[in-house]
Amino acid sequence: MKDAAAEQRVADTARFYELLGRMRERVCGCRRLAECNGRMEWPGRGVYFFFEEGEERRDSGAGGRVVRVGTHALTEKSKTTLWQRLSQHRGNAKNCDGNHRGSIFRLLVGASLARRGDCALPPSWCIGSGRGAAARRLGMTRAEVKEAEADLERRVSRVIGRMPFLWLCVPDAPGPESARGRIERGAIALLSNAVSPVADPASGNWLGAHCDRPAVCASGLWNNNHVEERYDPRFLDEMEAFIRTWW
Repeated sequence: MKDAAAEQRVADTARFYELLGRMRERVCGCRRLAECNGRMEWPGRGVYFFFEEGEERRDSGAGGRVVRVGTHALTEKSKTTLWQRLSQHRGNAKNCDGNHRGSIFRLLVGASLARRGDCALPPSWCIGSGRGAAARRLGMTRAEVKEAEADLERRVSRVIGRMPFLWLCVPDAPGPESARGRIERGAIALLSNAVSPVADPASGNWLGAHCDRPAVCASGLWNNNHVEERYDPRFLDEMEAFIRTWW
Protein backbone atom coordinates (compact mmCIF):
# COMPACT_ATOMS: atom_id res chain seq x y z
CA MET A 1 0.00 0.00 0.00
CA LYS A 2 1.42 3.37 -1.00
CA ASP A 3 2.03 6.09 1.56
CA ALA A 4 -0.82 8.63 1.59
CA ALA A 5 1.57 11.60 1.57
CA ALA A 6 3.39 10.17 -1.46
CA GLU A 7 0.11 9.63 -3.31
CA GLN A 8 -1.00 13.19 -2.54
CA ARG A 9 2.29 14.63 -3.76
CA VAL A 10 2.03 12.70 -7.02
CA ALA A 11 -1.59 13.84 -7.43
CA ASP A 12 -0.66 17.48 -6.81
CA THR A 13 2.28 17.20 -9.18
CA ALA A 14 0.03 15.74 -11.85
CA ARG A 15 -2.38 18.64 -11.35
CA PHE A 16 0.49 21.10 -11.67
CA TYR A 17 1.47 19.63 -15.03
CA GLU A 18 -2.15 19.60 -16.17
CA LEU A 19 -2.21 23.34 -15.50
CA LEU A 20 1.01 23.75 -17.47
CA GLY A 21 -0.67 21.90 -20.32
CA ARG A 22 -3.43 24.48 -20.34
CA MET A 23 -0.82 27.24 -20.31
CA ARG A 24 0.91 25.58 -23.27
CA GLU A 25 -2.35 25.71 -25.21
CA ARG A 26 -2.81 29.36 -24.30
CA VAL A 27 0.58 30.40 -25.71
CA CYS A 28 0.61 27.88 -28.60
CA GLY A 29 3.53 25.86 -27.28
CA CYS A 30 6.78 26.39 -25.43
CA ARG A 31 9.34 28.94 -26.50
CA ARG A 32 13.13 28.75 -26.36
CA LEU A 33 15.11 31.76 -25.18
CA ALA A 34 17.57 31.56 -28.07
CA GLU A 35 14.63 32.31 -30.37
CA CYS A 36 13.03 35.03 -28.25
CA ASN A 37 13.20 38.82 -28.19
CA GLY A 38 11.45 41.70 -26.51
CA ARG A 39 9.24 42.40 -29.53
CA MET A 40 7.26 39.23 -28.88
CA GLU A 41 4.08 39.34 -26.85
CA TRP A 42 4.96 39.08 -23.15
CA PRO A 43 2.91 39.94 -20.09
CA GLY A 44 4.40 42.63 -17.91
CA ARG A 45 4.70 40.29 -14.95
CA GLY A 46 4.59 36.54 -14.56
CA VAL A 47 6.13 33.27 -13.45
CA TYR A 48 8.22 31.08 -15.77
CA PHE A 49 8.87 27.34 -15.93
CA PHE A 50 11.85 25.80 -17.76
CA PHE A 51 12.18 22.24 -19.04
CA GLU A 52 15.39 20.48 -20.10
CA GLU A 53 16.14 17.87 -22.73
CA GLY A 54 16.43 14.38 -21.25
CA GLU A 55 14.53 15.26 -18.06
CA GLU A 56 11.28 13.34 -18.05
CA ARG A 57 8.56 12.75 -15.49
CA ARG A 58 8.38 9.27 -13.99
CA ASP A 59 5.60 9.33 -11.41
CA SER A 60 3.05 12.03 -12.24
CA GLY A 61 2.49 11.22 -15.91
CA ALA A 62 4.28 11.47 -19.23
CA GLY A 63 6.29 14.38 -20.57
CA GLY A 64 9.15 16.62 -19.58
CA ARG A 65 9.71 17.71 -16.00
CA VAL A 66 10.23 21.32 -14.95
CA VAL A 67 13.83 22.05 -13.91
CA ARG A 68 13.64 25.75 -13.08
CA VAL A 69 10.89 27.98 -11.65
CA GLY A 70 11.32 31.72 -11.35
CA THR A 71 9.72 35.12 -11.23
CA HIS A 72 10.78 38.74 -10.80
CA ALA A 73 9.88 42.02 -9.07
CA LEU A 74 9.70 40.60 -5.54
CA THR A 75 10.66 43.91 -3.96
CA GLU A 76 8.16 46.74 -3.73
CA LYS A 77 10.16 49.23 -5.79
CA SER A 78 11.19 46.81 -8.53
CA LYS A 79 10.22 47.71 -12.09
CA THR A 80 11.66 44.59 -13.73
CA THR A 81 9.38 43.04 -16.33
CA LEU A 82 9.04 39.35 -17.15
CA TRP A 83 10.93 39.76 -20.41
CA GLN A 84 13.72 41.74 -18.75
CA ARG A 85 14.26 38.87 -16.32
CA LEU A 86 14.16 36.25 -19.06
CA SER A 87 16.63 38.25 -21.13
CA GLN A 88 19.07 38.26 -18.21
CA HIS A 89 18.98 34.47 -18.31
CA ARG A 90 19.31 34.41 -22.11
CA GLY A 91 22.29 36.75 -22.41
CA ASN A 92 23.23 38.72 -25.51
CA ALA A 93 21.41 37.31 -28.52
CA LYS A 94 24.05 38.50 -31.01
CA ASN A 95 27.18 36.95 -29.54
CA CYS A 96 25.80 34.63 -26.79
CA ASP A 97 27.69 36.64 -24.17
CA GLY A 98 26.01 36.95 -20.81
CA ASN A 99 26.36 38.05 -17.21
CA HIS A 100 26.14 35.28 -14.63
CA ARG A 101 26.28 37.89 -11.87
CA GLY A 102 22.85 39.10 -12.92
CA SER A 103 21.31 35.63 -13.16
CA ILE A 104 21.65 32.90 -10.54
CA PHE A 105 20.34 30.53 -13.21
CA ARG A 106 23.35 31.30 -15.41
CA LEU A 107 25.72 31.06 -12.45
CA LEU A 108 24.49 27.58 -11.47
CA VAL A 109 24.54 26.22 -15.03
CA GLY A 110 28.04 27.60 -15.60
CA ALA A 111 29.44 26.06 -12.44
CA SER A 112 27.88 22.72 -13.39
CA LEU A 113 29.33 22.77 -16.91
CA ALA A 114 32.80 23.45 -15.53
CA ARG A 115 32.57 20.80 -12.82
CA ARG A 116 31.37 18.28 -15.39
CA GLY A 117 34.56 18.95 -17.33
CA ASP A 118 33.18 20.81 -20.32
CA CYS A 119 35.64 23.65 -19.74
CA ALA A 120 37.73 25.26 -17.01
CA LEU A 121 36.05 27.36 -14.32
CA PRO A 122 37.35 30.94 -14.60
CA PRO A 123 38.96 32.15 -11.34
CA SER A 124 36.61 35.14 -11.38
CA TRP A 125 33.38 33.10 -11.68
CA CYS A 126 30.95 34.20 -8.97
CA ILE A 127 33.48 36.71 -7.61
CA GLY A 128 32.27 40.25 -6.99
CA SER A 129 29.08 42.03 -7.95
CA GLY A 130 30.47 42.87 -11.39
CA ARG A 131 33.50 42.36 -13.61
CA GLY A 132 35.11 45.48 -12.24
CA ALA A 133 34.76 44.29 -8.65
CA ALA A 134 36.11 40.86 -9.61
CA ALA A 135 39.07 42.47 -11.37
CA ARG A 136 39.97 44.53 -8.30
CA ARG A 137 39.77 41.51 -5.98
CA LEU A 138 41.87 39.30 -8.25
CA GLY A 139 44.40 41.87 -9.46
CA MET A 140 43.16 41.62 -13.05
CA THR A 141 41.84 44.14 -15.53
CA ARG A 142 38.16 44.21 -16.37
CA ALA A 143 39.01 43.15 -19.92
CA GLU A 144 40.96 40.16 -18.60
CA VAL A 145 38.00 39.08 -16.48
CA LYS A 146 35.65 39.38 -19.44
CA GLU A 147 37.98 37.37 -21.67
CA ALA A 148 38.46 34.67 -19.02
CA GLU A 149 34.69 34.25 -18.57
CA ALA A 150 33.67 34.56 -22.23
CA ASP A 151 33.84 30.88 -23.20
CA LEU A 152 31.81 29.68 -20.22
CA GLU A 153 29.26 32.49 -20.58
CA ARG A 154 28.72 31.45 -24.21
CA ARG A 155 28.32 27.80 -23.21
CA VAL A 156 25.74 28.80 -20.60
CA SER A 157 23.82 30.84 -23.18
CA ARG A 158 23.66 27.85 -25.50
CA VAL A 159 22.44 25.50 -22.75
CA ILE A 160 19.76 27.83 -21.38
CA GLY A 161 18.86 29.12 -24.84
CA ARG A 162 17.67 25.72 -26.03
CA MET A 163 15.58 24.90 -22.94
CA PRO A 164 11.83 24.99 -23.65
CA PHE A 165 9.88 27.16 -21.23
CA LEU A 166 6.37 28.32 -20.41
CA TRP A 167 5.17 31.43 -18.61
CA LEU A 168 2.07 32.41 -16.69
CA CYS A 169 0.68 35.94 -16.69
CA VAL A 170 0.34 37.10 -13.06
CA PRO A 171 -0.19 40.88 -13.27
CA ASP A 172 0.03 41.74 -9.58
CA ALA A 173 2.01 44.51 -7.90
CA PRO A 174 5.71 44.06 -7.07
CA GLY A 175 6.46 42.85 -3.55
CA PRO A 176 7.59 39.86 -1.50
CA GLU A 177 4.02 38.75 -0.76
CA SER A 178 2.83 38.85 -4.37
CA ALA A 179 0.88 35.99 -5.90
CA ARG A 180 3.88 35.46 -8.19
CA GLY A 181 6.04 34.86 -5.15
CA ARG A 182 3.56 32.38 -3.69
CA ILE A 183 3.29 30.47 -6.96
CA GLU A 184 7.07 30.40 -7.36
CA ARG A 185 7.65 29.14 -3.80
CA GLY A 186 4.85 26.60 -4.02
CA ALA A 187 5.97 25.18 -7.35
CA ILE A 188 9.61 24.90 -6.25
CA ALA A 189 8.65 23.18 -3.00
CA LEU A 190 6.28 20.79 -4.79
CA LEU A 191 8.79 19.81 -7.47
CA SER A 192 11.87 19.61 -5.23
CA ASN A 193 13.46 16.21 -4.67
CA ALA A 194 15.05 17.52 -1.47
CA VAL A 195 11.89 16.85 0.54
CA SER A 196 10.27 13.43 0.94
CA PRO A 197 8.24 11.93 -0.54
CA VAL A 198 9.87 12.52 -3.93
CA ALA A 199 7.96 12.61 -7.22
CA ASP A 200 9.58 12.77 -10.66
CA PRO A 201 13.28 12.73 -9.62
CA ALA A 202 16.07 14.01 -11.84
CA SER A 203 17.63 11.65 -14.35
CA GLY A 204 21.03 10.11 -13.72
CA ASN A 205 22.52 12.30 -16.46
CA TRP A 206 21.11 15.62 -15.29
CA LEU A 207 23.65 18.43 -15.67
CA GLY A 208 22.66 19.92 -12.31
CA ALA A 209 24.03 16.87 -10.50
CA HIS A 210 27.47 18.41 -11.09
CA CYS A 211 26.54 21.70 -9.40
CA ASP A 212 28.54 22.97 -6.44
CA ARG A 213 25.34 23.97 -4.63
CA PRO A 214 23.92 21.11 -2.52
CA ALA A 215 20.42 22.58 -2.86
CA VAL A 216 20.51 22.13 -6.64
CA CYS A 217 21.87 18.59 -6.50
CA ALA A 218 19.35 17.52 -3.86
CA SER A 219 16.32 19.20 -5.41
CA GLY A 220 16.80 18.31 -9.07
CA LEU A 221 16.03 21.96 -9.85
CA TRP A 222 18.07 24.94 -10.99
CA ASN A 223 16.84 26.68 -7.85
CA ASN A 224 18.73 27.49 -4.68
CA ASN A 225 15.84 28.78 -2.55
CA HIS A 226 12.62 27.17 -1.24
CA VAL A 227 13.79 23.65 -2.14
CA GLU A 228 13.57 22.37 1.44
CA GLU A 229 10.20 23.92 2.22
CA ARG A 230 6.88 22.09 2.52
CA TYR A 231 4.53 23.10 -0.26
CA ASP A 232 1.12 24.61 0.31
CA PRO A 233 -1.21 23.09 -2.32
CA ARG A 234 -3.30 26.27 -2.40
CA PHE A 235 -0.79 27.75 -4.85
CA LEU A 236 -2.31 25.41 -7.45
CA ASP A 237 -5.68 27.10 -6.98
CA GLU A 238 -4.01 30.47 -7.53
CA MET A 239 -2.36 29.20 -10.68
CA GLU A 240 -5.66 27.91 -12.00
CA ALA A 241 -7.41 31.21 -11.25
CA PHE A 242 -4.79 33.20 -13.18
CA ILE A 243 -4.98 30.77 -16.10
CA ARG A 244 -8.76 31.29 -16.26
CA THR A 245 -8.48 35.09 -16.29
CA TRP A 246 -5.67 35.01 -18.85
CA TRP A 247 -8.00 34.04 -21.71
